[in-house]
Amino acid sequence: MTRAIVLAGGEGTRLRPYTAVIPKPLMPIGDRPILGIVLLQLKHAGFTNVVLSIGYRADLIEAFFGDGSNFGLEIEYVREDKPLGTVGALALVDDLDEPFLVMNGDVLTDLDYAELLRRHTGSDALVTIATVRKHVEITLGIPRMASDGSGRLVDFLEKPGIDVEASMGVYGMSSDVLKYIQPHERLDFPDLVHRLLNADESVRAWSPGGYWLDIGRHEDYDQATAEFDSMRHRLVPEPAVVPR
Repeated sequence: MTRAIVLAGGEGTRLRPYTAVIPKPLMPIGDRPILGIVLLQLKHAGFTNVVLSIGYRADLIEAFFGDGSNFGLEIEYVREDKPLGTVGALALVDDLDEPFLVMNGDVLTDLDYAELLRRHTGSDALVTIATVRKHVEITLGIPRMASDGSGRLVDFLEKPGIDVEASMGVYGMSSDVLKYIQPHERLDFPDLVHRLLNADESVRAWSPGGYWLDIGRHEDYDQATAEFDSMRHRLVPEPAVVPR
């Protein structure tokens, strides 16, 4: 059984006031919710079992997606009675004895999830992070000072940009990673990575290129809705059956 865990329990505070009524996984992109797109992609990639970790407005999410049969999937649910951070809920999932996929439920991407898990399984890593190259604009003037502590300027950069490898919020994981997550412990992904590195465990990254947006902010959500029609052929496997 090829399993994926989708983290969909957050309150989506950066998308308020929309998420005061609708949980972020049900926010529409085109004619379907973002989590609906993710589930179709997972089915297309060969995943058979999906665990949805839910918390905020959990009843709405569970009522919409049900048992997953409309997507050709088996959907299970784990509920966070209190916020557990971005990976703490993994300790609530039963029977994670083989490599599995973990991802945020607000990611819009054409990433090949199956290829990520294949690459992870063929490596020595406990975690493989899918990354994407991003150009980040710094909207500030940046003075550069001499290294002698005198405060003497050697350069001044007006609104510079930097290129970084950013996490997509999609990961391949091995079952041994659970040794580093305590049940009911709040734990964010960066803290998990630091635990693994401090224990000399292997963590790797893979940059596949392609399209990626995290719709956590208003500007990203607006971009996703504006680009969806032109990107639909890359993002939504067809034919697709989605509950209306």
